[in-house]
Amino acid sequence: MADRRPLENATVKLPRGRFALSVDVEDYFQVWAFSEIISRESWDGYQLRVGDMTRTCLDIFDRHGAQATFFTLGWVAERDPDIIREIVSRGHEIASHGYDHTKVNQQTPEEFRADAAKTKRILEDISGVEVTGYRAAGFSIDKSTPWAHEILHELGHRYSSSEHPIAHDHYGDANAMQSPHYPVSGAEFIEAPVATVDFAGRRLSCAGGGWFRAFPLPVTKILLKRAKKKLSGPVIFYFHPWEIDVDQPRIAGASTRSKFRHYLNLGRMEKKLENLLSTFEWTRIDYALGVNAAERMNGG
Repeated sequence: MADRRPLENATVKLPRGRFALSVDVEDYFQVWAFSEIISRESWDGYQLRVGDMTRTCLDIFDRHGAQATFFTLGWVAERDPDIIREIVSRGHEIASHGYDHTKVNQQTPEEFRADAAKTKRILEDISGVEVTGYRAAGFSIDKSTPWAHEILHELGHRYSSSEHPIAHDHYGDANAMQSPHYPVSGAEFIEAPVATVDFAGRRLSCAGGGWFRAFPLPVTKILLKRAKKKLSGPVIFYFHPWEIDVDQPRIAGASTRSKFRHYLNLGRMEKKLENLLSTFEWTRIDYALGVNAAERMNGG
């Protein structure tokens, strides 16, 4: 009998054309743009705004009938457990974003295992549901961390959405696979990269975040439609609650480049997001990948 176990980097056969929405639940002072001037030890001294902004996201999603996956820091969950329960009670997926936004490629395998296990336990204890998804801080699972996916699989995660296959000074690999694939040989564990598309000889991101704030909305829609046709599996989009927080405190001392990236078009973000949600139908990542037991039973 032939061995039917998944081969490493084999493409996952999934329905095309599903748009999967995700939110990276971290606050304005926890972003990588400010990490050189704001230490983790000082985080408790900043005003925590992410809970209220996440509730605003939930209300927006309700208006458009959208379901989403919320990749949440364990640090945030410990300080605002009510928002974790509310995410779940309103029909969305709770998933892990690591404990304190430390990049995977800045940890040893042992440190990463401890971080991922701790965060999974925190989120499950608060939410009362199994956590199956993981997204690395700064899309930092790459060629330098060949052990990361295997550790996530061993800890009980069923998928990761931790790769952004594009050339960028902060993350990414322009030669990485764009569609969902099996990164661990013999395991039905999926890496589902956020959305990119090859267009006019270049690889462009249509995954959201700062790219979404920078691009004109019609351009993003064109790229997402192209990704729907080209990618094997769901088109995964993401953003952060702080991106709709126009009143967030401004951080002094950051570089001009960091401030430009962080504050670019914040005032336009919510309106653009509402337009995008009304244009396409959005679901959770676990549903789009078919790794949620209830969704599989319902034929999703």
